[in-house]
Amino acid sequence: MAGVAHTGTGTDWGKAHFEAIYNCPDPRRYYSTLQPLEYQIPQHGQAVFRALADALQCRSGGSAGRPPLRVVDLCCSYGVNAALFNHEVTLDDLYRRYAGTGPDTPGGDRLAKADRAFYAARRRPGAARITGIDAAEHAVGYAVAAGLLDRGFAANLEDEAAAPELCRALDGTELITVTGGVGYITARTFARLFDCFSAPPWVAAFVLRTVSYRPVSTLLARAGLVTERLTTRTFRQRRFADEAERRAAVEALARRGLTVGGKEADGFYHAELYVSRPAADVAALPLAELLPAF
Repeated sequence: MAGVAHTGTGTDWGKAHFEAIYNCPDPRRYYSTLQPLEYQIPQHGQAVFRALADALQCRSGGSAGRPPLRVVDLCCSYGVNAALFNHEVTLDDLYRRYAGTGPDTPGGDRLAKADRAFYAARRRPGAARITGIDAAEHAVGYAVAAGLLDRGFAANLEDEAAAPELCRALDGTELITVTGGVGYITARTFARLFDCFSAPPWVAAFVLRTVSYRPVSTLLARAGLVTERLTTRTFRQRRFADEAERRAAVEALARRGLTVGGKEADGFYHAELYVSRPAADVAALPLAELLPAF
């Protein structure tokens, strides 16, 4: 398959690599490569993150008159989570917009300009202010130019501390979201983020079952957050790219004492949802009541 790189390096669970699609001037190659694999975790994130946003707004007295919710999207890439969070679009809409384009379709800055108008026309009332963080500078630049991110930072917090400008931009963050980065980013990234906060925000993370979230949840506990795992279901991420990736995932799950029956046996990666909140918020609204639809 075009755009799919080799399996087995750069991660400890043998996940296929798509480096060539993550830092292009625009997202067309990203969507056209991932669509055949039925990549879908951002669509699951749309429903979950909006439900959490509603709860945060209710906690502070409702949406009327309150400032926009302040969200940080980790591993934001081209702003797909921001597109789905703040706009009346679905992931299928985005696939149709970007994956079906021909070679003569304007790209780069011209596409970003057209996308700014496209998304502005579909902006939801009460949209959140979203700051995106990703190591891929071209992807972040596109997301800012297209109006998906209010602020975007090309930063690798695995390797370096958050710059002062980034720390200032994080002030007042209420929710951190991540749909696919844990495993590539570790507790080190979260530690450097939380060094910037005076009050810890909620954290919502979709994490592949091949990866342990315990180092991150332990770090978050030290910051004063209680982490709960949604136990009622898992969420498909995407199809395995090839047999080698499937086999590596099964082996990684076995090392974690997990079986694939009813989950990865269907040919897809499955992710679990973890939500971290202050203890008082957990006591006031347990996860089953916070996300009853899931």
